[in-house]
Amino acid sequence: MANRVTPRLQDYSQWYLDVVNGAGLAENSEVRGCMVIKPHGYAIWEKMQRALDQMFKETGHVNAYFPLLIPKSFLEKEEDMAEGFAKECAVVTHYRLKSVPGRGLIVDPEAKLAEELIVRPTSETIIWNTYRDWIQSYRDLPLLINQWANVVRWEMRTRLFLRTAEFLWQEGHTAHATQMEAEDEARQMLEVYRTFAEDWMAMPVITGTKSEGQKFPGAVYTLCIEAMMQDRRALQAGTSHFLGQNFAKAFDVKFQNQEGTLDYAWATSWGVSTRLIGGLVMTHSDDQGLVLPPRVAPIQVVIVPLGRTDEERKATVAESQSLAATLHALPRHEFFGYEPLKIKIDTDFDKSPGFRFNEWELRGVPVRVEIGPKDIATNTCVLARRDIPGKEGKRAGVPLAAASAHIIELLKQLQADLFDKASRFRDTNSYEVNSYAEFREKIENQGGFLWAHWDGTQETEERIAAETKATIRCVPFNQPNEPGKCMVTGKPSKGRVVFSKAY
Repeated sequence: MANRVTPRLQDYSQWYLDVVNGAGLAENSEVRGCMVIKPHGYAIWEKMQRALDQMFKETGHVNAYFPLLIPKSFLEKEEDMAEGFAKECAVVTHYRLKSVPGRGLIVDPEAKLAEELIVRPTSETIIWNTYRDWIQSYRDLPLLINQWANVVRWEMRTRLFLRTAEFLWQEGHTAHATQMEAEDEARQMLEVYRTFAEDWMAMPVITGTKSEGQKFPGAVYTLCIEAMMQDRRALQAGTSHFLGQNFAKAFDVKFQNQEGTLDYAWATSWGVSTRLIGGLVMTHSDDQGLVLPPRVAPIQVVIVPLGRTDEERKATVAESQSLAATLHALPRHEFFGYEPLKIKIDTDFDKSPGFRFNEWELRGVPVRVEIGPKDIATNTCVLARRDIPGKEGKRAGVPLAAASAHIIELLKQLQADLFDKASRFRDTNSYEVNSYAEFREKIENQGGFLWAHWDGTQETEERIAAETKATIRCVPFNQPNEPGKCMVTGKPSKGRVVFSKAY
């Protein structure tokens, strides 16, 4: 069959869209910039949700839900947020349509809202307005709340999962009695994101602080995880914000502290979105299609019975069902989120074996089991791992009696190998640069993560972005204590920061 995926080296953007479409993850909707998340794509999001939700609850957070529509005056109360999101806001001005003969449905001019409403781009304002009634005393704190929701940001340039006008996410919003407690919360949730990205998505990330020019509107500072995609661009995969008392002051959220005096609450917010699915595609996938780490794969094992005659097919299907039952009966393990393995038996004998194999490779199933008449005769099967296409990734002659144990170990090994491969790629494409000329040459011709000295000013940061399209991805936590001179201005630099072109 013809390859439906454009090679990465030929056209990376088209390759990405081919994988997303071919694997059945999502498609563009009729609404500009919005997407339809298809069942296979949504199943990946559900796996991510379950893992993250459990991690949030283990750190004491609970879920709630807040309104989609936000009064415009709420957004205006926090100046930085109003300025930061103004250009991306979708605004509701009327609450009714009416039918006019010859004109169809029109906006009813008599149904204009007394106050315009914003379709939430983020929920800090509506939530902190609500918290004013919930927080009276230090005994009400900390307030640790998360919501799973959709948001709308009217992006000009969109791409499935990576940047869409509407997307799904979670947003945590917490209130604390002290600055230290809030800052500890922001760090803790960044560590949750790092753990999820690396241990579940097999996607290595750098953790650090955003520059002033890149921080979240309304935040005192923003922490982030940054990953490198296979085109050597950066992906901001998650952020955690220390908001100080900015929103408490904007919405007059005061509490009586232990000393008996009134104080403003301290705040954080943090979030990840369906952008993670785009990151998953671009971190691991290849020219055959989607590659999924087993821990977030909706189907972890596909069993493909083979045979030409009805008798042969009946025997291989029976053996496939037996193996699936054995896998389902295995004790639930923390590695798989204490969920049973997700097994699919492909009995579509109308298609050729090669076509069936290619379909499951395109959809990213980590392990494929092939059981044919010859395998039945020797009580064996063939195991194929998705991350190594072709004969190199196949192992024939695996005893059926021991196949379940082999499959579990193969899934764990595949998860680890994907992380190691992505880590090597990132490290190979990370460079220390010491002059602006070297920086410009590398960012233009090689890309990747460039560790360079910067004088800490927004003016220099904006100049670099304007001249090279590279931005400061983060000021990394684990940077070596290496003062130097800014590559652009020659002024003192406290240490190297990570620059890259980014999504």
